[in-house]
Amino acid sequence: MDERDATTKIRLAALRSGGVHDFRLEPDAEVRAEIAGELDLLGLKKLRLEGRLVPEGKSDWRLDAMLGATVVQPCVATLAPVTTRIDAEVARSYVAEPPEMPEAEEAEIPEDDTIEPLPAVLDLQALMIEALALNLPMYPRAEGAAPVEETFAEDGVEPIREEETKPFAGLAALRAQMKDDGEG
Repeated sequence: MDERDATTKIRLAALRSGGVHDFRLEPDAEVRAEIAGELDLLGLKKLRLEGRLVPEGKSDWRLDAMLGATVVQPCVATLAPVTTRIDAEVARSYVAEPPEMPEAEEAEIPEDDTIEPLPAVLDLQALMIEALALNLPMYPRAEGAAPVEETFAEDGVEPIREEETKPFAGLAALRAQMKDDGEG
């Protein structure tokens, strides 16, 4: 385990079960650049995961933390850089005996989605990257960027526009035409 691992990985069994364990993780520029590359970001200006591990029962742990980050992503329409501030709560319950997940193809997801099996070693950096990935804007858009309309059709065929695929799009025009026909 290198020096960085020692600060980001926690052996839960080694923690005192009677006390709270506070942590703060703020990767340096080099690590942020690696994370940005892993998540296909243009930049990762700030990143912090700060919280605590609280013992629950004999061997279970609850993690409550705040994720703070400033990310730069390409705009979905123009590819211009879009900077977004992320502040999100991160909650996990690490339990020695997690509830059994149904094996059926279609099954209900448990109401508490924070429950995870108790790991021997909790990797805070991996948790931080996962939380960041889950909180990234899916479709970042630069201010003033016009919506993109894409059309696809074979050569020589008139492409169908998005308005034409909506079943009620032509009703207003039809109603206006019927009104005009009735008055004339």
